[in-house]
Amino acid sequence: MRLKDKVSIITGGAKGIGQATSFKFAKEGSKVVVVDIDEAAINETVEKIIANGGEALGFIVDITNIESVEEMVNKVIKTYGKIDTLVNNAGIISDAQLTKMTNEQFDRVIKVNLYGTYNCAKAVVDKMKEQKSGVILNASSIVGIYGNFGQTNYAATKFGVIGMTKTWAKELGRSGIRSNVVCPGFVATSILDPMPEKVIKAMEDKVPLKRLGKPEELANVYAFLASDEASYINGAVIEVSGGVVI
Repeated sequence: MRLKDKVSIITGGAKGIGQATSFKFAKEGSKVVVVDIDEAAINETVEKIIANGGEALGFIVDITNIESVEEMVNKVIKTYGKIDTLVNNAGIISDAQLTKMTNEQFDRVIKVNLYGTYNCAKAVVDKMKEQKSGVILNASSIVGIYGNFGQTNYAATKFGVIGMTKTWAKELGRSGIRSNVVCPGFVATSILDPMPEKVIKAMEDKVPLKRLGKPEELANVYAFLASDEASYINGAVIEVSGGVVI
């Protein structure tokens, strides 16, 4: 098990890619801290991990609230004594073209995707520096590299996450802390449920592999990057998109 005895915090860890990552990390031997805002989904995820022989805790946390994040981190440290990995997976979308986007839409996405990522990293970094080890994994998107129609706010945050990740790689590497970013493409999660079948088919047709990604395929990448097998990977931007941008 490549993550045996590690302690991993996964934000947005109760649904979609986050849930798949929680399950994968537990399977690989990590103690998993499932952070989300959906209590029922948190409980379901934690119960499944425990039922499969893993160890997990769940916390309802608003990542835009630094006090809420710090309270969770302090409880994790009190329970386990360390934090090995932070997966900043939580994020939202609120799409509109620039001419139609409201300030409220823009601000909300910035607060969750950018401030939330910052808050969580800020809360764990002192403990990781004290340990002289740690891994921070941030979720960006191919939109954070190439932009996308109707996603001014989302693209801004995901570009920003890449910038923060590279900065942290430079600042924290000397303390034994690695920071990397993963950029998913089109992934089959519940966020696509409202979309018409023809729209999903059009998305699949854009991908050279002619299919959407699976949450488990992103989870596999996070697990590798969190492991000692990736010990010299720092400041990397890894696209997991089936080649959609080629």
